[in-house]
Amino acid sequence: MWKEGIEDLCENPQKLERIVNEIKELEALGCDIIRFAVPDMDSAHALNLLSEKTQMPLVADIHFDYRLALECCKSNVAAIRINPGNIGSREKVEAVAGECKKNNIAIRIGVNSGSIPRDLDEMVIQNKISRAKALSLAALREVKIFEELGFNNVVVSMKASSVQETIDANKEFSNLSDIPLHIGVTEAGPLITGVVKSSIAFYELLKQNIGSTIRVSLSDSPENEVKAGRYILQECGKKPNGITLVSCPRCGRVGFDVHSFVSRWENKLLALDSNITVAIMGCIVNGPGEGRHADLGIAGGKDKVIIFRKGEIIKTVKSSEADKEFEEQLNLILNDRKSNDK
Repeated sequence: MWKEGIEDLCENPQKLERIVNEIKELEALGCDIIRFAVPDMDSAHALNLLSEKTQMPLVADIHFDYRLALECCKSNVAAIRINPGNIGSREKVEAVAGECKKNNIAIRIGVNSGSIPRDLDEMVIQNKISRAKALSLAALREVKIFEELGFNNVVVSMKASSVQETIDANKEFSNLSDIPLHIGVTEAGPLITGVVKSSIAFYELLKQNIGSTIRVSLSDSPENEVKAGRYILQECGKKPNGITLVSCPRCGRVGFDVHSFVSRWENKLLALDSNITVAIMGCIVNGPGEGRHADLGIAGGKDKVIIFRKGEIIKTVKSSEADKEFEEQLNLILNDRKSNDK
């Protein structure tokens, strides 16, 4: 979800340009799709304008007013996120489906633990079914509406703040339907809590090939959401290409400000379209050995740093020259890769 309102983009070209640039930065970090809240018609017009300025697939998040969805269908948005249960009459849902079908726009059905239909929620209260089962059944009801309308370009999302309920609901649904699933733990909390919950849920689901897209929901920046998602996908073997970053924690042997160096270089490295491993290590004693698998590594002690490749030290420089030398060696590796790919 985008971090701020977009309702005044039409009258504010500087803000429009800034958001376009921020989208490019998120894309460089590994973001593949962005969802924008569309609470009013000004926001719908702004999203239409923004969709003309970026190649990033955009999703319009619509609640209650179906006319907002119809307005967004006039643009290049990739998907409309709605819950048919809060859009209104069958005719309104049909109107949205018709416009989406005409413009080749997907519909993402969003169901969460706070919007389970009353009859299903009552069954949960009476312990007749689990909340995960209720989520799955609610999603299937919404899917049926679109099936009856002859609309099949649908993605389903079932989210709960509970990791296990999220896992169980998506497993339940995937056993009953092959409709693509957008997975995530909603209201997962701040950075550490959210990453932990999302990692557990995604690993369990992705190893069973459940889930086509993911969202790491954090009470944090969109940049950290994207980076967390990218790292999780890499560790689950679902995003094999790109930089693998290895770095040391704090310890008594550290002679190099690893954390500061990582902070300066992480986003730059993630933006590179190259499948290499980089090791940023804390001490000269163990750095080259522990990072010997890295295509490029750096480690330090007191007033000097070493640069190494595959565990072999290739250069020793002053600490003040660390960034410059690291960048030069990185560029050499990247240029070699490009030459070999030709």
